[in-house]
Amino acid sequence: MDNKLYRSGVGIILLNKENKVFVAKRFDNPHGPWQMPQGGIDEGEIPLEAALRELYEEVGINNVDILKESKNWYSYDFPKELAATLWQGRYQGQKQKWFLMLFLGQDEDIDLNTHHPEFCEWQWTEVENLPSLVIPFKKRLYEDILKELLPKKLFNK
Repeated sequence: MDNKLYRSGVGIILLNKENKVFVAKRFDNPHGPWQMPQGGIDEGEIPLEAALRELYEEVGINNVDILKESKNWYSYDFPKELAATLWQGRYQGQKQKWFLMLFLGQDEDIDLNTHHPEFCEWQWTEVENLPSLVIPFKKRLYEDILKELLPKKLFNK
């Protein structure tokens, strides 16, 4: 990844039993785009531990089946104006391991009112809608991870 610094993180494609994907809006941008749960890897954590921790911290759930892990790390650059402000400008972007998980609970189990809430609103959406809902600089990332991790019958309806 050249000499650029990328923040290590994880992301979660969370499916419900109807094969819809969980997306949420951030508190710091409630009128902005939707995103899937994601976050950083703490020191000493392996990516799966980080994914499960982030899912619990952001969505309040831990009743999931882990279906698949991405083979590769996916990276993306922040827009220059954003890179200067996020994490005190230390990172040019993020590199992430992604996990496909199946939610085993009920919608009532989802609790955005966690210890440090990050999301203010959530919904289940059809897989094919996802790239159009996210922030433009993550669109290609989402398309790539969906192609790798989702069964073709879900992604190419």
